[in-house]
Amino acid sequence: MDGKDLTKKDKGAVESTRNLRQVVPVVDIYENNDEILLHAEMPGVTKDHITVNIDNGTLTLSGVRSLTRGGAAEWEEFGDVEYQRAFSVPQSIDVNKVNAELKDGILALHLPKSEAAKPRTVKIQAG
Repeated sequence: MDGKDLTKKDKGAVESTRNLRQVVPVVDIYENNDEILLHAEMPGVTKDHITVNIDNGTLTLSGVRSLTRGGAAEWEEFGDVEYQRAFSVPQSIDVNKVNAELKDGILALHLPKSEAAKPRTVKIQAG
């Protein structure tokens, strides 16, 4: 060839043209008898760009916000970011019943407790 050989790219490879700034989302965590409720603030992220994983007692949240640009940036403070945060979760969470909702940039993650972990009242019988 003439020294201008092109190499084929792997179809699954993702090429990053710029580094994303990593941001830790702020969260509120509430617990009641039935579940742990986590609210994470991820403004500008769509549900298709959020990942929630629970593996071996670790809950990992990540999301990417990508903005469309209308020209060359003269000043840029509100750019593309990647939100990332991890938490330890108790083994008493029923992983099969976890669900998530995204509304107005707030991810609401419902982590239900397994029946064995819920508090219960013991009935005392007369002898």
